[in-house]
Amino acid sequence: MPGTFTQIYIQVIFAVKDRESMISPTWEDQLYKYISGIIRNKEQKLLAINGMPDHIHFLMGMKPSCTLSDLVREIKKSSNEFIKGKKFTTCKFQWQEGYGAFSYSHTELDNVIGYIQNQKQHHTKKTFREEYEKLMSDFRIDYKPEYLFDWINPT
Repeated sequence: MPGTFTQIYIQVIFAVKDRESMISPTWEDQLYKYISGIIRNKEQKLLAINGMPDHIHFLMGMKPSCTLSDLVREIKKSSNEFIKGKKFTTCKFQWQEGYGAFSYSHTELDNVIGYIQNQKQHHTKKTFREEYEKLMSDFRIDYKPEYLFDWINPT
């Protein structure tokens, strides 16, 4: 009996609108659990999730029946409503448009999971902008810097 066999691993990164530091350590775990639930309900497999006050990373194993853009749109929309509904912040919370998605082989998973789990330590040495531009370069993605994100302090 023929079947479909895949092994697709994607790291997704997106930021808070205007790169504001709005994700508080007091509620970030609740946000990550909520996003984990969305991914699970869409029958995808979350492997790691973590972030900083201004952005998040997650790595998942994807089935080809799921469209990445639809999944990310649902995660952003639903988590935005979750944050507002829980009144985690008195300021207007919103995710920035766009996202980065980077694919990995099975042999790279341990390194990527460690990288995501150690975001707080990683960002003591490297800014989000440096991190993101390095990913764009490492993956040889042609881009115009002005279209990456709205940076608070453009450099």
